[in-house]
Amino acid sequence: MTSKTAALNIASALFGAVALAAIVAPPAANAADLAKCYGISLAGQNSCANQAGTHSCAGQSKVNYDGSEWRAVGSAAICTELGGQAQAFKGVNPKKA
Repeated sequence: MTSKTAALNIASALFGAVALAAIVAPPAANAADLAKCYGISLAGQNSCANQAGTHSCAGQSKVNYDGSEWRAVGSAAICTELGGQAQAFKGVNPKKA
């Protein structure tokens, strides 16, 4: 394989990866259009800091359906459909556990 062929293969692979990411990743939603939904996140799948202030980043929840952990959803109605709550609460979501 020549260096020109290798470079073309690498360029093709990178282009394909970027194109796939553009197809798979949904467009970023406007933060104002999202609602916090508490008690629906699996461990490690929360959207951001928890209500208790024990961590400040996404993906750091330790317990499934923790009432102080939230996930961003499209609206308050979607949160209700998912069995969550618009306000933080203590304990684990009994609707999900």
